[in-house]
Amino acid sequence: MAEGTSRFPFPYQPYSIQEQFMEALYSALDEGKVGIFESPTGTGKSLSLICGALTWLRDFEEKKRQEAARLLEAEASSTEQNQKGGPPSQGNSDSSAEPDWITDFVQKKAERDLVNKLKDEELRRKRREERLELIRNNAQLKHTLKRKSSEDEEAVRLLQLSKEALSSEGSGTLDEGEEELIVAEYESDDEAKPKISLHLLYSCHDEDEDLEEDHVTKIYYCSRTHSQLAQFVHEVQKSPFASDIRLVSLGSRQNLCINEDVHRLGSVQLINDRCMEMQKNKHEKKEKDEEPKRKRGAAKPVCPFSGHDGLQALRDEALVKVRDIEQLVTLGKKAKACPYYGGRLAIPAAQLVVLPYQTLLHESTRRASGIRLKDQVVIIDEAHNLIDTIACIYSCEVTGAQLCCSHSQLTQYMERYRNRLKAKNLMYIKQILFVVESLVRILGGRIGQNPNAQATQPGTELQTINNFLFNAQIDNINLFKVIYITFTPSLALSPQLFGFVEKYQGSGVNPSDKENHKTEGLRRFLQSLQKSQSQGEPSLDPNQAPEDGQPRMASPMMQVEGFLFALTNANKDGRVVIQKQGVLAHSSVKFLLLNPAVHFAEVLRDCRAVIIAGGTMQPVADFKDQLLLSAGLSQNRIAEFSCGHVIPPENILPLIFCSGPSGQALEFTFQNRETPQMMDETGRILSNLCNVVPGGVVCFFPSYEYERRVYTHWESSGLLQRLSAKKKIFQEPKKASQVEQVLSDYSRCIQNCKQSGGPLSGALLFSVVGGKMSEGINFSDDLGRCVVMVGMPYPNIKSPELQEKVAYLDKNMPQVGGRSPGKALIENLCMKAVNQSIGRAIRHRGDYACIILLDCRYARPATLAKLPDWIKTSAQVQASFGPAFASIRKVRLGPRLRTQKR
Repeated sequence: MAEGTSRFPFPYQPYSIQEQFMEALYSALDEGKVGIFESPTGTGKSLSLICGALTWLRDFEEKKRQEAARLLEAEASSTEQNQKGGPPSQGNSDSSAEPDWITDFVQKKAERDLVNKLKDEELRRKRREERLELIRNNAQLKHTLKRKSSEDEEAVRLLQLSKEALSSEGSGTLDEGEEELIVAEYESDDEAKPKISLHLLYSCHDEDEDLEEDHVTKIYYCSRTHSQLAQFVHEVQKSPFASDIRLVSLGSRQNLCINEDVHRLGSVQLINDRCMEMQKNKHEKKEKDEEPKRKRGAAKPVCPFSGHDGLQALRDEALVKVRDIEQLVTLGKKAKACPYYGGRLAIPAAQLVVLPYQTLLHESTRRASGIRLKDQVVIIDEAHNLIDTIACIYSCEVTGAQLCCSHSQLTQYMERYRNRLKAKNLMYIKQILFVVESLVRILGGRIGQNPNAQATQPGTELQTINNFLFNAQIDNINLFKVIYITFTPSLALSPQLFGFVEKYQGSGVNPSDKENHKTEGLRRFLQSLQKSQSQGEPSLDPNQAPEDGQPRMASPMMQVEGFLFALTNANKDGRVVIQKQGVLAHSSVKFLLLNPAVHFAEVLRDCRAVIIAGGTMQPVADFKDQLLLSAGLSQNRIAEFSCGHVIPPENILPLIFCSGPSGQALEFTFQNRETPQMMDETGRILSNLCNVVPGGVVCFFPSYEYERRVYTHWESSGLLQRLSAKKKIFQEPKKASQVEQVLSDYSRCIQNCKQSGGPLSGALLFSVVGGKMSEGINFSDDLGRCVVMVGMPYPNIKSPELQEKVAYLDKNMPQVGGRSPGKALIENLCMKAVNQSIGRAIRHRGDYACIILLDCRYARPATLAKLPDWIKTSAQVQASFGPAFASIRKVRLGPRLRTQKR
């Protein structure tokens, strides 16, 4: 570790910009600010976040311990003085005044309560540290070291029971297997309190006082993908804090489940439902064990990895060493304990919690995971798309095919178990059926007919939530109660409905010959949907195994649930988009969230500090206006920090081309970008670049369609052949599964060309802004010596969703620099996409590249100001092509000459 003069422990001597970053971060956390931090990729942002934040946490805890010690010492001195002192004063003779001893009691009660709380916290802290120290020294507590043979036998028995329950076949009569498909009795909040609370159903139960720990001050770090989270954990492992920090990695059940019979279900929703069902069975089993012995039905499946002792041991093991998700799963398999629930148990004592966006930003998921944000610190990394991420999390779409399928399934379910369902449950199921039928009707379809055979008038319509409810004639239905019966695990309609469908249709379980005739309608309907596949249309059976080994889709009722839940938002915060595609099956209703701030406000309100960080955060106006200020945050609580790059200024050459080699003005507006002259000029520029730039050239186009048109034009004009003579051409694939192969071939080609010294000098990659290669892809060194941006990738302004968002901002937001907030949004969306794409190059201190922006509109001061600072300060506007091309030759030789001089 090299600390130098810095107060921040660091694994090596930090760059000056890293020290500035950590100082600004420390101040923001200490002052309880909401910070927007930008640090370009390759500048060590992750380590700066880790060392800056954990240094603050270390100092904060030390100050807290010192303050606690001072208060405890003062309390002890006060107690000793009281024991030596005389009798208490009898108070003032004035009858209207209270006696002094009462006043003294009231004044000191808060102090005594605080002292008692500090004593309790200190006792818990010492017990926790002693326990973790024992585990670190391989002297674990006896009950976690020794596994009784009976526990192993019980695990085997439960696992076998789980397998039998998952593979059991249904029968025509209402046997014990079908008994669990009946929805539990529903009791409204104003009639009776539920027997099982949501907290007990959504959280792993603590069976020992040791598990009931208060939440220590902690940092929640979240990012977009599990791979980014794993990379962050690996950086923590390399940091000076690795041996001291208590870190736990959280993830979805899909990533953490070690029960193979559940994990193989594939779909996230199906895995969640099966796990929740097993947890519910576990608690019901405990209640039955406490009851007097009586004749019982067949035992319900319980997860063999949810034992109390195993979870407690896994919790402690997870805290003593920094582990990523894969390492936590390996530990869970070894301990035969669930990593998902074991990780959740570790949250209270953890100092650093690493988790994905969805878990932190989605309110119900956050609460279900046991995450408490009160007075804690949240760091949101890779946050350039945070606004869109929140909007996407709370938006939902359901198709006509899903609506028809869910209505058919629920109808057959109701008919099958009508005599066994409670009266109120039956009433609410009928209400759900009415709501689904109304949604189909508003799409122009009818229930009971194949949605592929029903034609609808193509078109798109946007409505407010209230107008949509009124037009669908469901405004008089209490959606909260309808949602309650479908969402609440104690009632569990959706999982029970899926179990019913799975029993008679999916998962390879064939119905018995004696099956009740009431299920025939369900099979006939699903089979009618499957016929469309043989006619070249995609199958709409939600339970049919898809191609390419993809996981099965969950029940369509789950999509309906999400849409109904979205309709409970405030009327002004969202819109409903009705999209009719000519066929009912492909038509849809979609909820569009317009105000993400309403869901982010709770995070800002509860947290001590929030840090929004990323490599390219410019322009930051959107974050402040739409997410922070709209959530009620004051301007003085917002802190901004942006640092330059670690590379020397001469290692990067950003150029704005205003014209091409033939003098053609470069303005790729929608009207003239597809003209032959503009496409030819673009080709001539690329041809010249490929002649002088070694290694790889990455060219970004505004859209897949425009890239296809340009490619076709160059192919017919012979320009593509000239480009191929100098560099091998690759195209970004539309399928995500092919991206890795294309990148591998692209990299291998560049390496081979460099080594062989043949006619090819490298490779040319055609990519798309906002596509699969514009984010998270590393074009370092020879993979990206030149990045070309063709035109300005403005979003589709004819999109109904964007138009509604623009209208919402124009109505609710103030003007920005004399311009409407709607227009500012469109420009900011464009520049965010540009900044993400051009940021793929320059990935470390020794890297160098040329960035070419092909459009004269980039030269406008307002547009230029929205580029990242480290690019903007070096950017050159070139009115003609000649001088620009000469400067490219210089940057090509510069780094090589510096290397030779050294």
